[in-house]
Amino acid sequence: MIEWSETMSNFTRKSTISVSCPLEMSGWLSREVQDLGFQPKNIRPTGLDLEGSLNDCIRLNFWLRTAHRVHYLIRESPRINDADQLYTWLNRMQWEKYIPSDGYLSVTSRIDHPAIDNQQFANVRVKDAIVDRIRDIKGQRPDSGPSLDRAVVFLYWDQNIARVYLDTSGESLSRRGYRTENVQAPMQESLASAILQASKWQPGHHVINPMCGSGTLAIEAAMMAMNRPPASLRHDFGFMHIQGYDESHYLGIRAEARQQTVKSPEIQIIATDRDPASVRAARRNAVTAGVDHLITFQTCPFDETPVPEGPGIVIMNPPYGERLESADHLEPLYRQLGDFLKQKCKGKTGYILTGNFKLAKKIGLRSNRRVPFFNSTIECRLLEFEIYSGSVNA
Repeated sequence: MIEWSETMSNFTRKSTISVSCPLEMSGWLSREVQDLGFQPKNIRPTGLDLEGSLNDCIRLNFWLRTAHRVHYLIRESPRINDADQLYTWLNRMQWEKYIPSDGYLSVTSRIDHPAIDNQQFANVRVKDAIVDRIRDIKGQRPDSGPSLDRAVVFLYWDQNIARVYLDTSGESLSRRGYRTENVQAPMQESLASAILQASKWQPGHHVINPMCGSGTLAIEAAMMAMNRPPASLRHDFGFMHIQGYDESHYLGIRAEARQQTVKSPEIQIIATDRDPASVRAARRNAVTAGVDHLITFQTCPFDETPVPEGPGIVIMNPPYGERLESADHLEPLYRQLGDFLKQKCKGKTGYILTGNFKLAKKIGLRSNRRVPFFNSTIECRLLEFEIYSGSVNA
């Protein structure tokens, strides 16, 4: 919990930072946080905490690939029993130090409290407490609404414990800004990044991605190979709309990142799909991301995907079946996936993400790792297969 002080800037004051991520991805998020020089604590299935400032939030927003949002704690209380107490508690805080009176405010929340059966009602009470406070102090109140492209306040209220945060991300960090065209059921960018981090791939090794869909896995691999920040295409974050924001600090982080970028890494990324519309969408997304020069796109069945010599991974996200209990029609496909890996991908490490464990048995290869993930709400496993040269992996 923090208290405002005239001697300390909003953006340099330390507090608890809570970083959220999709279910089962906090292990990869923890590694990223440590790579940026922070010490994670309270690691949960959907996130973790650390200590830092709003300036630290800027760096986290810019560099974290598996995160969704970065929340900066303003205050917490163990004794908030109802919506009236919530209003009084929030109304006493110095919101005028954080949110401009001529600005715009949005409120989001996660609530599990017996007195609240309508989350929107609680959000309105939070909004009222903040704008009433600012109006009383400044004589003017900020506008409010559902848009996440300006100041965002997040309320966590579990039983009587309430915490209120500044959402320094705004829109989810998984929305990188390059996916201008989608195909059916596109993979989320944060999931694609976590899958690559979970694999044995490393910059300099090839990435072969049959069934590429809208190209998310290939594009994320290219950005990682270039050491490009995942948020390099974004130009709006929640922290930009908080009082005391120093644009020069943000621009310094962007400039530092540009100096660290590897413009032409020695790598082959091959992305194929049998659907011409998917390949067109993937290519356009790669152009928007500025990585199209690193990816070779081709329209073909997955088992005709060219596989170059040298170390690398082959990674596929086949359909799971709309009704997982009755996806027998996909059994031949899964057998063909195993045949493709055995016959054409020797010397590589193969990966198949599937949410259908019955179909996974039809691949015909023994996996040496099964990494849990969730693709949206579907529990999945990333199956890893070592495809040895000159031998059959069975």
